[in-house]
Amino acid sequence: MTTKTDVLTLPDTELAAATLALVVDAEPVVVANHSIRSYLFARLLAEHQEVEADRDYDPELLFVACLLHDIGLSAPGDRRQRFEVDGADVAAEFLTARGVPAGGVDAVWEAIALHTSPGIAERRGVLCQLVRRGVGMDLGFDAALVTEPDATRIHAAYPRLAVTRSLVEAIVTQAQGRPDKAPAYSLAWQFQREREVPPHVTTLEAAAAASRWGD
Repeated sequence: MTTKTDVLTLPDTELAAATLALVVDAEPVVVANHSIRSYLFARLLAEHQEVEADRDYDPELLFVACLLHDIGLSAPGDRRQRFEVDGADVAAEFLTARGVPAGGVDAVWEAIALHTSPGIAERRGVLCQLVRRGVGMDLGFDAALVTEPDATRIHAAYPRLAVTRSLVEAIVTQAQGRPDKAPAYSLAWQFQREREVPPHVTTLEAAAAASRWGD
């Protein structure tokens, strides 16, 4: 049985501090808040599933993967591949430079690269599953396990700021500027197609608007 921690607690390690500093510096506040909330929701999910930190997954790597899952949408992460892969590469370089063993680097790379891949991430181990579902919970999906008091505290500390629209716009802007970042049938490709057709609202935006969090 896991021990429930305070809902707003973040890891207190040098690597976690460096990760948070990178995200706060590189990402707009709306994306940084989303990344932090995704971690907090992923940890609540782990506790709900009775998945134990340090036994079933590395809690520090969960923090890093959640916080850096959208770093490919930032200026330093905007390279020449789909944003998920660019972000995974940035995270791998970041971790390697800090001496994280190759196994941990690979685990974070995979979790970030697959976080928009339904049916695949869930089959690639606890870390991948927690990252993908934590991100989804922050967009309002499968979030029933979150209590109202916990949700209130999380959203007060890290406001939503129309996160879904902001994420879609960032992804589409990258795709418009460099079509090779939106290969056919990728998330960016789909968003770009949906935004081109009236009412210019993606399926994700519509679903998030109707979800528990309302955006």
